[in-house]
Amino acid sequence: WVQEEAPDVLCLQETKCGVSAVPPEVRALPGLPHQFWASAEGRPGYSGVGLLAKTEPLNVTYGIGESDPEHDADGRVVTAEFPSLFVVSAYVPNAGRGLVRLEPRLRFDAAFLAFLKRLDAQKPVLLCGDLNVAHAEIDLCHPRANRANPGFTPQEREGFTRLLGAGFVDSFRHLYPEARGAFTFWTYLGGARVRNVGWRLDYAVLSQRLLGALCDCKIRSTVAGSDHCPITALLAV
Repeated sequence: WVQEEAPDVLCLQETKCGVSAVPPEVRALPGLPHQFWASAEGRPGYSGVGLLAKTEPLNVTYGIGESDPEHDADGRVVTAEFPSLFVVSAYVPNAGRGLVRLEPRLRFDAAFLAFLKRLDAQKPVLLCGDLNVAHAEIDLCHPRANRANPGFTPQEREGFTRLLGAGFVDSFRHLYPEARGAFTFWTYLGGARVRNVGWRLDYAVLSQRLLGALCDCKIRSTVAGSDHCPITALLAV
């Protein structure tokens, strides 16, 4: 699928492997020679993100800096600077069963927003990733039954609202404000994917001033291989 899609930049989340454990078939993906990986320190099989690029970035950073020492060890953010924009690959923490990690999640949201605003002050930003939140009721199949569940709590949804209020745009919902059943994640249980009982947890969020460059945002729901599906952001930059 990656070869057919032929992206200029490929962002991966929840890779669950260290740099040395990246599979050789991923290392050898044609057209994506510049590869940058972040993994959880001392926690193999946990978290992790990658960013693969056709052209070499001007600069690459890992984590979100001193503002978030709590989460940077988890390997959740890789940022590549290109001439016209920053591309951020991010895997936002899950609030956990029983919301046991809701408070750390909310601390991450605040620190991450501050980080994105600092980037945006330099040049436009494209954030690609599993943000672990369904923002509105239209973004999951059963909103009423999930109001107290991770990914749809009022606090997490308000965090995403704050992101939009800080000058960023949910590209898919901007283009398709009424689209229903547009999900990117389905649990493996109960044939959820076949029945399209899902959530939209994966986003391409961009600086408002990139809207003129936004051509489309597609959810590739037929692509198998994970409980999430890929999304594709198409920008003319």
